[in-house]
Parts: sequence; C-alpha cells; structure tokens
Amino acid sequence: MIRRLQAVALDCPDPLRLAEFYAALLGGRVVPDPDDPEWVEVHGFEGTPLAFQRVQDYRPPEWPGQRTPQQMHLDFDVDDIEADEKRVLELGATVLERTDELYPETNWRVYADPAGHPFCLCQH
Repeated sequence: MIRRLQAVALDCPDPLRLAEFYAALLGGRVVPDPDDPEWVEVHGFEGTPLAFQRVQDYRPPEWPGQRTPQQMHLDFDVDDIEADEKRVLELGATVLERTDELYPETNWRVYADPAGHPFCLCQH
C-alpha cells in the first residue's frame, strides 16, 4: 500500500531558481540534493514537498494552447487574491488569465511560474 505522496516533481531548465521561487511563494526552504545538482526540493510548508529537476532542451507548456501541453498544474488556496497576486508577480510569475474577472462565477486566476508552468491562485 502507498503510504503518502512523497513529492510533486516539475521539469525545468534551472531547478535552483524555480525552487527559490516556490520557497518564497510558500514560505518553505530550498533543499538541494548534495548528490545530484540536477534535483532540488522545497520543504517546510504545509503539504506535499515540491521537487524540481533539470531537463535539457526544456520547453515550457503553452496555456491555454496544447501544442506543448501543460500536463499538470498546481492550485494554491489563498485568502486575498489581490494581495497574493501582487506577491507572486513580485516573485517573478506572470499573469496568464484573471479568470475571476472574465467569468464572475469563478474564484481563480492563472499564472505562469518563472519556468512557464501554469499555476492557479484560488480564493476560498
């Protein structure tokens, strides 16, 4: 039987840079693998650790297009979407879509991290 999800790993061109982004976003800490410089994790926040692995010739996903599909994305619960949007943009994210402004019945916005992975801030 599987005990728990150990980590969610994302491909990227610069694992340390992306780990630093998510550590700042989540209040976690960067944990490099001393035996593998191509692998860096983020620990110390509530939830499953994130891991980042270097991939040669990395191509970021397209959103909302599917020529290079996203394959997965991360959703984060927030209390104040405006304040948290400001914070993620200061950390290096870019806005892909303010879904809640386009469709008033929704409660999320879509961003890209510095490596181009889509993620959402979801107001609850």
